[in-house]
Amino acid sequence: MLRKIAVPLYLSEMAPAKLRGGLNIMFQLAITIGILAANLINYGTAKIKPWGWRLSLGLAAVPAALMFVGGLFLPETPNSLIERGHLEKGRALLVKVRGTTNVDAEFEDMVDASKKANEVKHPFRNILKKRNRPQLVMATFLPFFQQLTGINAIMFYAPVLFKTIGFGGDASLYSAVITGAVNVLATFISIFTVDRLGRRVLFLEAGVQMFIAQVVIGIILGEKFGGSKQLSKGFAVFVVIVICIYVAGFAWSWGPLGWLVPSEIFPLETRSAGQSITVSVNLFFTFVIAQAFLAMLCHFKYGIFLFFAGWVVLMSIFIFFFLPETKNIPIEEMINVWRKHWFWKQIIPATDLYNGDEKSDWQFPSKEFAENQTVQLSGSGFNKEHI
Repeated sequence: MLRKIAVPLYLSEMAPAKLRGGLNIMFQLAITIGILAANLINYGTAKIKPWGWRLSLGLAAVPAALMFVGGLFLPETPNSLIERGHLEKGRALLVKVRGTTNVDAEFEDMVDASKKANEVKHPFRNILKKRNRPQLVMATFLPFFQQLTGINAIMFYAPVLFKTIGFGGDASLYSAVITGAVNVLATFISIFTVDRLGRRVLFLEAGVQMFIAQVVIGIILGEKFGGSKQLSKGFAVFVVIVICIYVAGFAWSWGPLGWLVPSEIFPLETRSAGQSITVSVNLFFTFVIAQAFLAMLCHFKYGIFLFFAGWVVLMSIFIFFFLPETKNIPIEEMINVWRKHWFWKQIIPATDLYNGDEKSDWQFPSKEFAENQTVQLSGSGFNKEHI
C-alpha cells in the first residue's frame, strides 16, 4: 500500500504542470494492465493441478522485484531535495527533468514552499487548519466516493452475464479479458485527455455515463432476470455492452482521478499527510464495501445498481460545485485556485500560504511560466508541438 502513497506524489512532483495529469495516470494504467495480466495468469494456472496456485502466487514476485530494482535507480524529486536543503542538487535535477535551464520561477516557488514546509513540525495537526480545509475535504470525499461508484457490483455480475450469453465455463475468462481490456483502453483515453479537457470534464461526463449505464442495467435485470426468469441472449449481449460503457466511464474518471487530484492539491508541508489520509480512507471503504456487498446484493438484488446510481448523482453534484479545475496549475500555486473558488474562498484565509502577502488579485501563471513547464528533452521526441 506504500506505493499508493508514494507513487502518485512522486509523479505529481516530477511532472511539469502541463503534463502532470497524463503522467500521473500512467500509475493507474500500470494497475489496470497488471489486473488484466493477473486474471489471465490465474485462469491459466488454475488448469495446472495440483500446484498451479503456487505458480500463480510465485509469479507475483516478478513485478515486485522489478519495482524494487527500478526504485533503486529513481532520483529524488526536486521538491524533496530542496526541502532537505540540497538547493543546488534540486535545481540541477529540475533543469534535467524539465529539459531547459529556464526554471527560475518554478525553482523559487519550490524554495518558498520548502521554507514553509520546514516550519511545520506536525503535518497532521497542520492539515486540520482552515487554510487546508478544502484539500482535506477532497482527500476524504474523493476516495469515499470512488468506492461508491458501483464498480464492485458491475464486476460481480459480469461473469454471470457472460455465462448467460453462452461462454459456459470460460465466462470468467472472457469477463476478465473484455472488461479488463476496456479498462486499459479507457485509461489510455484518460491519459491523453486529462491535461486537455481537464479533471472536471472527465468527472462530470463519466458521472452521466455511469448513471445511465447503471439505471439501464438495473431495469433490464429487474424486468428480465432473476427468480424463474432467464435473461435472453440478446438482452445479455446488450447488458454486457452497457457494462463496458460503464467500465470505460469509470476507467477515465473516478479510477485514475481519484488518485491524481489528491496528489496534486496539497502544499508541500502537508502533502505526505494528505496522501496518507486519501489512501487510508480508500482502504477503509474498500473494506466496508467488500464486507457489506453480498448482504446488500441479497437484499437489493437488481436494485443495487440503482443504489449506486444514486451515489453517482451525489458525487457528480459534489464535483460540480466544490472541485475547482486543477489542470496546468503548478502544485506550488494550487493554494490560489482555492482562493478563487466561489465556496472555498469564504473559508480559506486570504493571507498567502508561503510569505504572508495578500493575494486577492492573484492571476493564473503567465504564458511564459507555463511554457517553462513543458518537457523539452532533446532527442526524446517531446517538445512544445506535442503538448
